[in-house]
Amino acid sequence: MALPDSVTTCLSQPVHYAICKLGFEKRDTYDINNILSGDGEVCWQAVTEHVCYLESDQSVDYIRSIRLLGPVCESVNSYFKSLTKEQFVVQYASWFHWTNCTEVFLEVFDVLQYTEATGVALGLMKLTTSLERALGDVYLLKDNDCPFLLRDLLASEQLADVFGQPVMNVLRVFIGSPHGLNLRNVLWHGFASPQEIPAKYCAMLLFLTAGLGQLLQTYLLQTKDVLVHRPYVIFVSLEELDAFPDLNNEILSIAEELVKLSSFVLKIMLPFWIAALTAFKQSRYADSVILLLPQLEVGLRMLFTTTNKCPNRLLTAESSALYTTFDEMLAKHLDNEEVNQLPLVLEEPAMESDFLWDFLNHQEGPRIRDRLSHGEINLETFPREIANQIVGFAITILCRFSDEDMFSLKDHMVIRPLMNCASRYRSRFHPISRLKKQVLECMKNIQLWPELATVPEEEVEKIKGLEGNAEANTLILMISEIVSQLQHYMPQNCCSSDDPINGVLTERLLVELCDTRVCTLYSPRPVLEVVAVLRKISAQCHQVSQQVIAGAGLRHTQWVNRTLRSRQRHNYRRMLNSIKFLSPVLRLILLLITLELVSVHSVCKKNPFDYQQYLKFLKSVLQYTENLVTYTSPEKNKWDETMELTKKTLMKIRKISDRKLMLMDLAM
Repeated sequence: MALPDSVTTCLSQPVHYAICKLGFEKRDTYDINNILSGDGEVCWQAVTEHVCYLESDQSVDYIRSIRLLGPVCESVNSYFKSLTKEQFVVQYASWFHWTNCTEVFLEVFDVLQYTEATGVALGLMKLTTSLERALGDVYLLKDNDCPFLLRDLLASEQLADVFGQPVMNVLRVFIGSPHGLNLRNVLWHGFASPQEIPAKYCAMLLFLTAGLGQLLQTYLLQTKDVLVHRPYVIFVSLEELDAFPDLNNEILSIAEELVKLSSFVLKIMLPFWIAALTAFKQSRYADSVILLLPQLEVGLRMLFTTTNKCPNRLLTAESSALYTTFDEMLAKHLDNEEVNQLPLVLEEPAMESDFLWDFLNHQEGPRIRDRLSHGEINLETFPREIANQIVGFAITILCRFSDEDMFSLKDHMVIRPLMNCASRYRSRFHPISRLKKQVLECMKNIQLWPELATVPEEEVEKIKGLEGNAEANTLILMISEIVSQLQHYMPQNCCSSDDPINGVLTERLLVELCDTRVCTLYSPRPVLEVVAVLRKISAQCHQVSQQVIAGAGLRHTQWVNRTLRSRQRHNYRRMLNSIKFLSPVLRLILLLITLELVSVHSVCKKNPFDYQQYLKFLKSVLQYTENLVTYTSPEKNKWDETMELTKKTLMKIRKISDRKLMLMDLAM
């Protein structure tokens, strides 16, 4: 990727002017005592007087407001620098308690004492995300549905009712409005370099946050309301995120060299990269990821704008247009419906896009960027495991976009395992991937059935008035016929033709089929519709399995203890009879699901028959499994009805399988 080092800013001219110059035009010295009372409280009326409004519609005049607030911000910054840490803690720490993360704001004060550009930018990113989360908690005092976007949150009537509209307008000058400084967005989306964020704006937001705490305390005393903080997101099953090996200092040292030489890194952003790697070494994992995610975005944006021949979109968009963000860069088409060229020029397009979709976008994934930037994660306990994956991915990107004369670094023995992991990466949180996981988990559960404690057959046969196994055997024969039809489309090393059920419907077969690589990138809507239904079917099958295991265990205990009444004994016999065919039925359904996954993209593309008709069939199978959940529940125990319903469904499956087999022949 040949990109010029001559890029000196990623801020468009109007945005650069607003952030870097506008607030410095008035050189008046502002007296801090005008906005600070003797006991250290913020005089909000004096602050809000600096916000100007347009005569036309009385909306905020952001240009004039930024200009007037510039000297106020400078005064606040100087005031904070005059305080010792102890003085600041005594005077202000209690006013940050409403945010539920006082330490973050005390840390920002420390950063302001040294005015190191990268530290200020990081501090501002952490401040805005923590402030947004806290404001959301306040919003929930008035309403149940908190807006997702900071812009909508700050413009809400609910917060205006608590803090007052003039106060909210002050905040919107700094964050949340694309017409103002919009500091949160230009940093979190990677547009601003460290040198472009004035420290005085960070100081002002720290000051305003304390002032909001003072206003909120008064409001809560008046209303007797209690502010409740939403719990942080807790990441579970971290092993699912394990894509790259653990990063040691040797790898990180090589990464520091790659950063300086890789064409993926803009020179003006280099301090962010170095700070991110340093933070990881120091076990500051949240800081590392907060610094790194915007840099991955700006690096990919460079590549995106180059390959799609829209260099102007490297810069921040104006307030009337959208930023070029991860969502658009990872999309299949541009907003003008042309094909996005970015995936086509990546060396491993599926890997890079799949990883980013997994970690940032997929709803069932960790959604790291959203949750970090909106304050949903406890920064103090951010998992090393996640940071390790983000940094590992970043290192592979640096390697891919490095000059050939850096071969010695890229092929270093400690870097090679990272590259190998990258090339083998498969999506873990796409709906197709989640479906595969569901199927295998369900199969493991069904495999517990043979271990269920049961009553000896000779004792069961003593119960009079019950039919034999003929009906169950008929169903098992139907299942065998369907499986035999499908065997041609299965890996032969996983099947035994001697026993179509126990020799074919096995976990080994499902593992083999689920291991087949299925394209998850840019899945068309018909595919996602089918997958959604298949996931529901799989979930219902799993619930049936769990209910059978629980019910059989309970009934066996009651049988042994001789606490079953006559009717219950008859029902238990029906349950045992039903288990004989239910296990093969559920395993057959799981097999059909996995076979569908293997061919689903080709099926949708060729579309040899009415796909909606097949979707209708799948929904009928879903209805069957939902009914099974009801019939096999402890409250119902309708085993005769289960048998009759299964027979009808197997006839449908056998009928549709003939057409499906022709379809799969065409798709292969």
